[in-house]
Amino acid sequence: MNIFGGSTAFGQSTTPFGQQPTAAATHNPMKDIEVTSPPDDTVSALAFSPAFGQCMYLVSSSWDNNVRCWEIQQSGQTVPKAQQTHAGPVLDVCWNDDGTKVFSGSCDKTAKMWDLNSNQATQVAQHDAPVKSVHWIKSPNYQLLMTGSWDKTMKFWDTRSAQPALNIELPERCYCADAIYPIAVIATASRGLTVYHLDNPTKDFKKIDSPLKYQHRCVSIFKDKNQEPTGFALGSVEGRVAIQYVNATNLKDNFTFKCHRSNGTSNSIQDIFAVNDIAFHPTHWTLSTVGSDGKFSFWDKDARTKLKMSEQFDQPITACTICPGGNIFAYATGYDWSKGHEYYNPQKKNYIFLRSAAEELKPRNKKV
Repeated sequence: MNIFGGSTAFGQSTTPFGQQPTAAATHNPMKDIEVTSPPDDTVSALAFSPAFGQCMYLVSSSWDNNVRCWEIQQSGQTVPKAQQTHAGPVLDVCWNDDGTKVFSGSCDKTAKMWDLNSNQATQVAQHDAPVKSVHWIKSPNYQLLMTGSWDKTMKFWDTRSAQPALNIELPERCYCADAIYPIAVIATASRGLTVYHLDNPTKDFKKIDSPLKYQHRCVSIFKDKNQEPTGFALGSVEGRVAIQYVNATNLKDNFTFKCHRSNGTSNSIQDIFAVNDIAFHPTHWTLSTVGSDGKFSFWDKDARTKLKMSEQFDQPITACTICPGGNIFAYATGYDWSKGHEYYNPQKKNYIFLRSAAEELKPRNKKV
């Protein structure tokens, strides 16, 4: 199978947001490619290398304190290349713009820069609490690492300096963040939500009343047809996603939809699961969501339609990402502690899967 080629066809019918069938759970019901030598504990984040040359790499951060890197070959075969270690669980990971360095944020209150050419990792950021998010910002005027922490700060770092270039106080702990120049979106505890303009984040920012009623879990920025960042998708622990435009021309463009829910067996009670991660397709700006219900779904936000939903896995899906070419969907399964310690099974392995999804992520109304 050539994972960079076409994908297996799926039913052509579309279903409205919020309607989901049920399925038996196994560790790989979609028969996707398993990444070799996955982490020993739950994956917190996944990131593909930028689109350069023939080689593609995937990195993961995980609760076993490690950052791992694999080469993804044309055949779909995955080759473990290297790994680096923190002194605590690693909560986020990202690449720099030229694909030579990987940044990671950890519960050890630091962020590290991993130079892949030398295979050396150095500390480049320090907080007073775990670092929840890391994002590399490249603007016409600067290149900085943005870190968000549970110490209620967002900091910007020149990786050559031990002191932050900028320190911004947040209203609460950073729970999730995303950044595509020139905007960053920070979602905090107590349902705080702020959009920052990265050319002047201390003064040019906009606080937004959260469209969701429950705790924020994940956020991902999307672009418009001119490839300019224009809005974001925000996921909550209550099986719901909000599509929000930063400067909506029509307030009806902002909406929320239900997902990652299933009907219970008695009294029509609905089981509601957290949305653990959201990723956008880099061309179509369709999106994927993954949840504690052990399913992934693909959506067309413009047509407000579901494009596909997976079978149910035997564990929650904790993280996902889409490669820069838009043809590979990567996702990870493992326990997310959403049902407490009594549901933790140390015998269950963690997995990362690769799916050829170029066709499945196309909007249905476009003949591309």
